[in-house]
Amino acid sequence: MIKAVHLALVFWVLSIFLSGCSKNEKLIAGFADAQNARIGVMTGSTGEAVAAKQFPKAQVKSFDDIMDAVAAIKSGQLDAIITLFPAALQVSKKNPELRILPEPLDFEDTAIAVRKDNDQLLATVDRIVAALKADGTLADMEKRWLKPDLSPYQELDVVPPRQGKILKIGVSATREPFSFVDDHGRVSGFDGELARIIAVKLQRPVEFFNMKFMALIPALQSGKVDLIISGMTATSERKKTVNFTQPYFANKQVMLVRKPAVAPLSTVSDRSELSSLNSLKGKRICVLPGSAGEMAARQKFSGSQFQVFTAAADAALAITTNKADAFVYDKSVLLNLAEKNPELMILDQAVDKLEVAAALRKDNTALLSEMNKALQSLKQEGELQRLRTKWVDTKYTATPQLQPAKAVHTSGVLRMGTCANLEPFSFQSNGIITGLDRELSQLLGERLNKKIEIIDMNFEALIPALQSGKIDFALSNFNVTEERKKLINFSVPYITNDISVLVRKTGSSATTAVPSFFSDLVTSFQSNIIHERRYLLILDGLKTTVVISVFATLFGTLLGALICFMRMAKSRLLSAPARLYIAILRGTPVLVLLMLIFYVVFASININPVIVAVIAFGMNFGAYTAEIFRTGIEGVEKGQTEAGISLGFTRTSTFLHIVLPQMVRRILPVYKGEFISLVKMTSIVGYIAVQDLTKASDIIRSRTFDAFFPLVMVAILYFLISWTLMQSLEYLERITDPKYKKRKAGRA
Repeated sequence: MIKAVHLALVFWVLSIFLSGCSKNEKLIAGFADAQNARIGVMTGSTGEAVAAKQFPKAQVKSFDDIMDAVAAIKSGQLDAIITLFPAALQVSKKNPELRILPEPLDFEDTAIAVRKDNDQLLATVDRIVAALKADGTLADMEKRWLKPDLSPYQELDVVPPRQGKILKIGVSATREPFSFVDDHGRVSGFDGELARIIAVKLQRPVEFFNMKFMALIPALQSGKVDLIISGMTATSERKKTVNFTQPYFANKQVMLVRKPAVAPLSTVSDRSELSSLNSLKGKRICVLPGSAGEMAARQKFSGSQFQVFTAAADAALAITTNKADAFVYDKSVLLNLAEKNPELMILDQAVDKLEVAAALRKDNTALLSEMNKALQSLKQEGELQRLRTKWVDTKYTATPQLQPAKAVHTSGVLRMGTCANLEPFSFQSNGIITGLDRELSQLLGERLNKKIEIIDMNFEALIPALQSGKIDFALSNFNVTEERKKLINFSVPYITNDISVLVRKTGSSATTAVPSFFSDLVTSFQSNIIHERRYLLILDGLKTTVVISVFATLFGTLLGALICFMRMAKSRLLSAPARLYIAILRGTPVLVLLMLIFYVVFASININPVIVAVIAFGMNFGAYTAEIFRTGIEGVEKGQTEAGISLGFTRTSTFLHIVLPQMVRRILPVYKGEFISLVKMTSIVGYIAVQDLTKASDIIRSRTFDAFFPLVMVAILYFLISWTLMQSLEYLERITDPKYKKRKAGRA
């Protein structure tokens, strides 16, 4: 485990070093500057043809995924990226150091791909696209999904039928906002919504197959999917192999480049400028995801660099350690942070006004009515003002005590969700959840004759918990916004407040208590692992990788033993096919073998792709282990076999008791190496829509646009898998060693 931590640190330091490299970097101001530049394109995309045509002297490098190219340009290995506008827009929004050149390189049409022999489905889907274009649905989708800022998407609640023939949709869901995996683990985006709309029109249930972009057309041709809806351009080359509907989106190829470097804001004189809202434009601003402060900040300071934190305390730490310039949030929370951090202050001018209310599920109108009556009563009695004075307006040094609960007869339980890291509203003190929201929930329980059960969760999980019925209502400094009203109901407000700005005081120097390395590590961990429960993606991918590795090894070992037996047989009817199998399998790349088995051999069979991966990797592993077994057997002297037979052993018993133990000891070192190679080779299973560790990291990077942390994290996990399995094989190697047995017997 210590080795793994050390490896993580090495990888992380290396990534920071690479991201800061500026050797040979070339700033691109226009297309003329890119003629001899290093340009990244996506494998199999129309961007490859555009780059070759317009920049013949440039060094063009192909990448399987947009985030691989982003990592390259951020580390100084590329000067520009050519990609489609939606992908470039999303990258530039989440990477402020990159920008899109205003002039497009080329225009192209995005359409739905259908198999050549499926004319009926083509005609039907084409009519649906035409109708969606005519009634303005596609135009409305463009406004909701292709936003110029990072405000939340507005996805329609489209629910395809559950019964009927499944409509299989091929996607490459790492291309936000067109196609990506959301925090619920489902395919979302412009293309995801379009696919569901088409499924509703066809009255068919929908199933998504998420795979590498270059694997989509083979999947369509082999019948693994019925349609490709994944931002695919209808090029003349592609029209030779598949059919396309009429375009549903007018796309364009653009160039993504680095912005000119800006000097960091690190001096005391720079800090003294942060005295008004106007001085915040272009600065580094902290926000909490999904909060009213985030929405107000992105609207007010659109040209700034936004840093997303999951806790207010982390945002305050970023300001005090000079990792950020300001934090935009609810003034009540900021007052508490400023009180505990003397070097921080709140600007006088408010960014916006907000109302705080209880959040409830859309269909729970009965509870909403009861809660509104209780809140109105508490307001008239002055209880709400008392709570504000006690928790918000008073600068307390010791945590106030909750009001003693009244003894009432309860008629049921209400589950209340809260995020207990927002003092003074909801926070942990002395091992219990306390604060304004906690005391208000106690008063509401008394008025409604209900027992309140507190459930602490991440703030971003509260709305999903409400929608799924995990909680009945939420009290967690929930700001009332128009976007949230589309998803949940709000009670009458129980407090009003300002959205304000927290900054360092003029003349205060930044503390260096926390090195930037650890601050960056914590921030990346929260964003890539904790936020939106992305660790679940990693756990699912880890489970899939382990399952494929273990079962492919078992299958490959048994198959290798059979091939070895045939290879060593005296009959040519057995040895010749074995020799041919070994030659073909050892000479065929695993990726090619994997795709051939999935898209050709099992083209007409609806088989789980994990099983296909086990078969493909097992077949490849079997070819190598067959030769390893043969070499190990031939290394045992023939005289030992003859001696065993002369002593009355059969050939089988001679092999099992004399030859096999010696063979195992000889082959284990080489066998271990092949086994570890197999574990690492499983990273390519994303080509057949299997979500393994590597695919999980692709999904996370497509959402967070963090170029390095997910890759480092996956590298560590692969190391841990390999190390754990290696220990098992080393134990087997020890117990089969006669010297080890003698030493053990001597100690006994």
